[in-house]
This record gives sequence, C-alpha cells and structure tokens, in this order.
Amino acid sequence: MCRRPGSVPLAAQSPRPSPWRCPAGPGCVPRLPRGGGSSARPPLLQPVGMASRPRSSPCLFWKRILCIFFLPCILSGFSPRVKHKKNLLSGKAQPQLSQYSRFIWSHLTPLELRNRSMGLQTESRVGSNPYFTLEGHKFLIFGGSIHYFRVPREYWRDRLLKLKACGFNTVTTYVPWNLHEPERGRFDFSGNLDLEAFVLTAAEIGLWVILRPGPYICSEIDLGGLPSRLLQDPQVNLRTTDKGFVEAVDKYFDHLISRVVHLQALLKRGIVELLLTSDNVDDVLKGYIKGVLATINMKKFRKDAFQHLYKVQRDKPIMIMEYWVGWFDTWGSKHEVKDAGDVKNTVSEFIKFEISFNVYMFHGGTNFGFINGAINFVKHAGVVTSYDYDAVLTEAGDYTKKYSKLRKLFGSILAVPLPPLPELTPKAVYPSTRSSHYLPLWDVLQYLDEPVMSKMPVSMENLPINNGNGQSYGLVLYETPICSGGQLHAHVRDVAQVFLNETTIGILDDSIRNLKIPEVKECQLLRILVENQGRVNFSWKIQNQQKGLTGPVTINNISLEGFTIYSLEMKMSFFKRLRYVPWRPVPNSYSGPAFYRATLRAGSSPKDTFLRLLNWNYGFVFINGRNLGRYWIIGPQETLYLPGAWLHPEDNEIILFEKIKSGSVIETTDQPVL
Repeated sequence: MCRRPGSVPLAAQSPRPSPWRCPAGPGCVPRLPRGGGSSARPPLLQPVGMASRPRSSPCLFWKRILCIFFLPCILSGFSPRVKHKKNLLSGKAQPQLSQYSRFIWSHLTPLELRNRSMGLQTESRVGSNPYFTLEGHKFLIFGGSIHYFRVPREYWRDRLLKLKACGFNTVTTYVPWNLHEPERGRFDFSGNLDLEAFVLTAAEIGLWVILRPGPYICSEIDLGGLPSRLLQDPQVNLRTTDKGFVEAVDKYFDHLISRVVHLQALLKRGIVELLLTSDNVDDVLKGYIKGVLATINMKKFRKDAFQHLYKVQRDKPIMIMEYWVGWFDTWGSKHEVKDAGDVKNTVSEFIKFEISFNVYMFHGGTNFGFINGAINFVKHAGVVTSYDYDAVLTEAGDYTKKYSKLRKLFGSILAVPLPPLPELTPKAVYPSTRSSHYLPLWDVLQYLDEPVMSKMPVSMENLPINNGNGQSYGLVLYETPICSGGQLHAHVRDVAQVFLNETTIGILDDSIRNLKIPEVKECQLLRILVENQGRVNFSWKIQNQQKGLTGPVTINNISLEGFTIYSLEMKMSFFKRLRYVPWRPVPNSYSGPAFYRATLRAGSSPKDTFLRLLNWNYGFVFINGRNLGRYWIIGPQETLYLPGAWLHPEDNEIILFEKIKSGSVIETTDQPVL
C-alpha cells in the first residue's frame, strides 16, 4: 500500500518515510536498511526535523522545506468531552463520557484569527491526554483531502462548501511539482493550477488549509509529482541528497514559497513551525525523527495500532494524517469500495478518543489528461482516469452514504448547526453521437512538430524538445527502415504497437520484449508506437521510469540505426492545428491508431455528464481540445466524467484517439459506470 508523505501544519511535510533516513542530530551519517549489506544509494531525503543540521552534513539541511505552513488555517477550540484513565497510546485507555458541551469552534475561523500571535502548539498535562492548541484553545483537526488540480476550478467553491457543510474544518491538499513547473524555470499557477486562489477560497468559506508541498507527493500521480526531466540523468537519485536533485528542488521551492508565504498570518512573528512525519502504523519506528511529531496512516481504528507510536512518542497528541476511506483503481482490476458504516464508526472512535484526523479522500476528482500514476509490484498497472477513490463525495461532487453518515455524526457533536447542504451539481443526458470523420495516425505525422533524427532510439524524457526538458506524457513514434525480417528485440515502457508500414505486427511491453518480424521482399518502414501509461508513483522504482524505447532495437541481434522520432504530446495547440486539415469520411471499420471527430450538442445551458464509449477499445478523449483522460475496454472504469463547465453552449468538438479499432456510438449518461 502506498505510504504517503506527512503533511505539516505550519511547516512542510516530510517526504515518504523509508528505511533510508538520517537520524536527527548534526554530523549524522546514512543508515542502511535492516539486514545490512552495502549500497551506493544515498539516503532518502528527510528534511523534516533537520533544521539545525549544518549544510556540510551528509544529511540534507533544507530550511526552505521547513518554511511551509498550516495556511489561513488552524482550527477551533472546544470544551472537554472525554476523560481517560490512561493515555490511549498505551492501548489501555478507556474513554469515560461525562456531561459536556458540544464542540465549539465557530469563533475560531481563518479570518477571525488572521492576527493570531501563536501557531499550532501541543500541550501535555497531568491527568489528560496530550492535545493541540491554538491561541490557547484546545482543538481537534477534522480534515478532508481535496486536490485542486484534480477538480475543475469552476467547482472548487462547490466542493469546499460541501466539505464545510459536512462538518469538517480543514481541507488538505498536495502541490504537484510536475504540473507547476512543466519546464525548468517556467512556472504555471494559472487556471486550474491557481493554488493561491484555492487557498483563499477555502479561507473565505471558513476552512483551514493543510498544505502538502512535496517536492514528492505520491498521490497516484505520474512519478509521485516529480518532473520527468529529473530522469534525464540516470546518475541522479530521486528523493535523495544528490546534488542534482537538491538543486532542482531548491529552485522550485524558491518560486513556490514566494507565492504562498504571504498566506501565512504568522510570517512576521517568527513562528516555530510544528513539523511531522507520516507512516503506516507498522512503519513508524523506521520513519519517525526525534523531536518531530510522528503521525500515522490507517484503514480502520484499532487501539493496538498505536503501540509502535507509543514507543517513540508519549507526550504528543495523536494525529491520523491519512485515514483511507476508500482506495484507487488500476486498469484491469476490480473497483475498490469501502463500507460507509465502517467509515462512520472509525471516525466516531477518533472523536471519542480526541484524535485529530484527515480523511483521504473527501473528494478525489479526476486524473484529467495524462497525469495518472501507476503501481508496479508485480507488473505495471496504470491508475484509471477516475480518482473517485470511493470517497465521501463522488468524482462528480455528488453526496454519498459516507457523506450522510459523517454529517449526521458531526452534527451531533457540534454546538453550532451545520450549514445547509449545497445543491447538487445538475447532470444531463445528451443525444448520442457518432464520429463523422477520421484521420489515421500516419496522415497526422506531417502536422506534428519537426521530428527528431537520431542514430539510436532516445527515451521520451531525453528527446531534445521543449527547451531541453524532453517529453513528459503521451506517446512516441519511432520509425526506421528495415530490409529483412527476423527476431525483433526491444525494451519498451510501457506498451508498444509494432507496424510494418501501416500493418500491425504485434505488441511489446515490459514482459514481452521479442517479436517475429516476417520476411520482406523490399525495404519497409518499421514503426514502433510507445505509450507512457503512467509513471510509478511509489517505491524505488521511480528511479527507473524512463518511457519509450529505453535501449537498442535489434533484429537477429543486429542493432538498428537511423531513427525518425515523433513526439505525440497531444497538447491543445496540436488539436487547434487539426481543425484546419482535411479529414476523411469514417469507414464502416478501421483497425489501427487514428483520430475520430464527432460533435456533442449540449444545448443552451451545458451540464455535467459522463461519456460512454460503446465498442471502442483503448484510447483518449479530447473535448474542445481538453484531455479528459484514458478509456480502456478492460475496465473497471466504463465512463469518463465530463464537467459541464468545460462544455460550450450548443456544439462541442469531441476527438477520440483510438489505438486499436474504431467503435460505434458515443453516448452520455447522468450516472458513472464503474
């Protein structure tokens, strides 16, 4: 399971804990994983808790990472609810409910406390469990995760209002480096990536914000949020103290922090940030750092889950940094679900024992475009387009049984009535449509950017394009002439279709590296179309996530040379170009990669809907140039969420890039099919 990096109120998170960490204290040295042995791999970067370490230390002192914060936010006070005989961490606590007032925190909002003089603190007194304080008020964090980059900007306010109306007081979000700095020194904080606007909207609504700035975030996003250009140099070890990695993060954080530092109310008052690490319950002994708040992640409440935490930390409040109320799906697997009653019962236990928590996810959203990550424990499996996560709100922002049960629970313990429920986002079913025109991939090559000419194959990341930053997402087509058949051998990531001219020969992937090429009477064009299906977002395998052809291509052990390499990033500018080229009428059936164009008529007032691609096989959908994401007949996802905010009144252009074989009808529905 994916252990996530810690989130830090009033500070930056720790990168994902690992046996490769450096104990606190100056002059520390890397520690090998249990079991000993030698390794040249540097220790995993663990900046949290290292603020006093000199820069010459073998472990990294990274003050800028320590300067992130619990933004316009921190929560409110409440009156006593529960008395304990012993600390819960000992596993012997028995809550004793007494007469008490309900939780009161309506007066402690981001706007009310914008001039606060103290930050998030912890206290431990004789006769009570340790607890958090803000401005002297005892409080609990009721947090829920929403990733702004997975939700259309037009719907941020709606999702945050629903978080508030459910009874939560804090929103937690990651910050994806790969999306915010797509090229070295070129930053994007506009539109759907306007982090400042998201934070200020939350504050306006009355929500605190826990910012999780990375640089590595896991989050089932491509390469855990790290830019793929970091893979250009195989000697640079990601998430370590390697100079190349450190320098890249330094430059990114210089820019990121300048954008969000003004949102911290305590900046001029010299706060001392509360730092934390985050580990699975059984890994806290490996991941904690002395002097830093240790938090844990879990699936369900168990008293014995705190035993390891108790060994390293007795005098701090308990924080569940990620309580997983669902899970993500991968292509070809079953849809993951979790019982709403279990979620309600677990959260009830947290509250009974006065445990702060963050629900992951409150609202998952969508892996629009090519941003999805992947797992590779046995075989590579990409995360599906939907990041529904079986969360408290659905992918489209609709209420669930989990939402109803949690709202009822929170309503029973809060002194002030909850806000009224925001109305549901309206959905629509539009008339079905068919593609009217198509373009085989081979016809499109002339409209792509100038191809790269190379003696040998070059991986996606090392293509000399995008100002030296390579290609991050999409597909790459490699072409070279051959004059004989035989045994083709190639290393591809993640999957490749092999053609002779325009005829399909077969498939290569991470487990199939050989293919029989039939004998040819005259020289023909060997074409290898490779797709990046998502870079692994967790484990040491992130180090080896170069995509495309990652080594020589041979036939009968003879290396092929002289490649023409086309980049298919499928950016919006590419689809604007396609509007001015001649398209062919669609035949009854076509096999092979091709673009198909259709029109969706949404009427005068477009609403949310879901696309259902009957009899289509595998590919991507673009609506008015926006990449909705991947579809695949193997499931479990059968529909693609289409936000009404992205539709134009009346006619909307749909373009499908289908890799295998043309389908028939494009339908819409007002309910997702999983």
